[in-house]
Amino acid sequence: MTGIDSVATFRKKRDEALDHLIKHTTLKPEYLIILGTGLGRLANEIEVVETVEYPDIPHFPVSTVESHSGRLIFGTLGGKTVVAMQGRVHYYEGYSMQQIVFPIRVLHALGCRILLISNACGGMNPHYRRGDIMCITDHINLLGDNPLIGPNDDELGIRFPDMSEPYTPELIRMAELVALENRIKMHQGVYIAVPGPTLETRAEYRFLRLIGGDVVGMSTVPEVIAAVHLNMKVLGISAITDECFPDALEKVRFEDVLEAANIAEPKMTRIIKGLLERI
Repeated sequence: MTGIDSVATFRKKRDEALDHLIKHTTLKPEYLIILGTGLGRLANEIEVVETVEYPDIPHFPVSTVESHSGRLIFGTLGGKTVVAMQGRVHYYEGYSMQQIVFPIRVLHALGCRILLISNACGGMNPHYRRGDIMCITDHINLLGDNPLIGPNDDELGIRFPDMSEPYTPELIRMAELVALENRIKMHQGVYIAVPGPTLETRAEYRFLRLIGGDVVGMSTVPEVIAAVHLNMKVLGISAITDECFPDALEKVRFEDVLEAANIAEPKMTRIIKGLLERI
């Protein structure tokens, strides 16, 4: 278990990060929003009260990826008190699973009980197109690791959390209603998480589609596992930023990913804001 903190060490780090946040904000948000690649502008919809930069928070991991700003935004959205993570870290950056989910655990300790998580991903379902969005109904973890490996902190959750419904059906239904009311096309499907940072080969896309994946990405699943462990409710939405069809595969440029994310972002923003207004 080299590199995995003991329960006592984790709690010390969490409490130091939590103390810093308590000193810099009076808000106790119930809703945590994670903004993925190219989706950080959803933060513009938030009525901002305070912002806290990741490097200023003790033990907080800092993203090395372009388009991940790296700040917490505290405020209101859809009439609810929220905190948004404008940027996240990934396994391929060299962070451990425990570091990746550390922000989830700190913000849960601050009061967050519902996670609204987004990502940019590749669409493998032939019915999906660049700029579409998908509500995640289930996932497959191919990262080769799990944030719950190591000593279990019983204060956080049970040793063997059930994963039969990691994405909360009630929130999925509400998001679908918001999409229908706003005439937004939103797919529902399965997200597969892979380590990255390389994109997949044609053979790998065929394999991932064969085992039941609709989209593939390099994030989200660790945070969702940690949230389920904490007994949080979860809604996940993916922005399809490239089409991963093996027989018509084209090279992907990061600029194209951001362009597709910009197409998807207003749809995602409307759904998340509408969902918060409904809850």
